[in-house]
Amino acid sequence: MLSQLSRSVRQYLIVTGNYWCFTLTDGALRMLVVLYFYGLGYGALDIALLFLFYEIFGVITNLLGGWLGARWGLNRTMNIGLGLQIIALAMLLVPTTWLTVFWVMCAQALSGIAKDLNKMSAKSAIKVLVPKNETGKLYQWVAILTGSKNALKGMGFFLGGLLLSLVGFQKAILIMAVALVFVWLFSLWQLGEDLGKSNSKPKFSEIFSKSREINILSAARMFLFGARDVWFVVALPVYLSSQFNWDHWTVGSFLAIWVIAYGIVQSLAPYITGKNSKTVPGAKVATFWALLLAMIPAIIALGLSYSDHPLSILLTGLIAFGAVFAINSSLHSYLIVQFASQDGVSMDVGFYYTANAMGRLIGTLLSGWIYQEYGLESCLWVSFGFLFVTSLISMALPNKNPKAANA
Repeated sequence: MLSQLSRSVRQYLIVTGNYWCFTLTDGALRMLVVLYFYGLGYGALDIALLFLFYEIFGVITNLLGGWLGARWGLNRTMNIGLGLQIIALAMLLVPTTWLTVFWVMCAQALSGIAKDLNKMSAKSAIKVLVPKNETGKLYQWVAILTGSKNALKGMGFFLGGLLLSLVGFQKAILIMAVALVFVWLFSLWQLGEDLGKSNSKPKFSEIFSKSREINILSAARMFLFGARDVWFVVALPVYLSSQFNWDHWTVGSFLAIWVIAYGIVQSLAPYITGKNSKTVPGAKVATFWALLLAMIPAIIALGLSYSDHPLSILLTGLIAFGAVFAINSSLHSYLIVQFASQDGVSMDVGFYYTANAMGRLIGTLLSGWIYQEYGLESCLWVSFGFLFVTSLISMALPNKNPKAANA
């Protein structure tokens, strides 16, 4: 059956499959680290610091990874990412006494490099595989890849909590490492050579984008993801555990369901934002959804401050935030692939995801520090501020709304 598909579709399926498997282990690893070290008595800021190198090296990797992808081909950068994730997991198989904060931070650094090489490669590959004039198909393929990735990330959260409860930290790591080895070997065998390789050899000095719309979109993306992670990455799971006595299994399962639903909404974003009217979005649509999202953390913060039912307020707000954030994220993911140049697409996408990683870094650090010093409500107000800035930046995007060919 697969042999009857076109080469571009087969390559898209392999890229997507790689991305899915990687994301599953990445989500599980994050949940394992957060819950395991919280169980050892680490505070919220200490846990945030465990991910410091993960986010810092994600920034660097996105900036350099796009350049490497344009020179070497996206197949190579994707396979390097898979290999580095295996090494990162193997580093956590050492005796428990070796699992110091610095050692885990180093393992997370490798994992951060791996994650962003893999993501940059997957997102860039779509631009190469979809014909230039099929903007509607491009939006759909980007939404499917992005949405399915986040659904798998949610399943990874679930898997991490489940494995930690059933087999413990190190056996869970071993299971994921062995599974990923098989995925890596298959990818080395099947993924096409020189996918996305630039016709020219881009210079290192060209890693920074010279495109106005990509610079604007990158700035909006940084604040968008900082707004999510400032309360979601560390503050939320610790708050659920400490305030409502949720155990590892409950926290992991809830966050898994949330992220899975978030991924499903991402996949449907083209239909929500203009697919049925044969259009793809521009600045007005991006600004509207950013403003709508900004209202949600503000409402949650007010509800936690004045309501007698904080858990109900938090869970309801999380559902609304997840749905609207998913649409914002999918819009941005489409726009960067649409704005990126066809030749050397990975350089534009890499620069954009550098901003994405910078937002995650800022959000992660603030999540631990603000929660520890001021509580979850303060994290939510910072999220509101970041999202308001996102909406202001989005107003400067091009407001072209081209007809979606072959939609």
